[in-house]
Amino acid sequence: MSSVTSWQDVPLGTVSFGATSLDVQTGLWRSMRPVIDSERCLSCMKCWLQCPDDSVVTDNDLRVIGFDLFYCKGCGICAAMCPAKAITMESEASFAEKPEALGANPGEAASHVG
Repeated sequence: MSSVTSWQDVPLGTVSFGATSLDVQTGLWRSMRPVIDSERCLSCMKCWLQCPDDSVVTDNDLRVIGFDLFYCKGCGICAAMCPAKAITMESEASFAEKPEALGANPGEAASHVG
């Protein structure tokens, strides 16, 4: 199963292999997406520290610039931890037709959300 990169690639009726979210793109599980307001962000890194999927993207100066949507599950921990309320959780369905700001296109991530 070394070629498996998504939970959807695991054959039905099998025991799933052990892996972290860095090994398997789990972003398609998401129904809510974190959105950052760069003007409000303090870059305190609380979201980065608490993210269970290492999905918070920073620049070379350690400023938060977005989220890796291939791995973000939309749990909302980042939004809950943000002292500046710079991160909001928005419905994945509202992004179905919008291009990704960081150039990432995790496929039809909103196709399962009505």
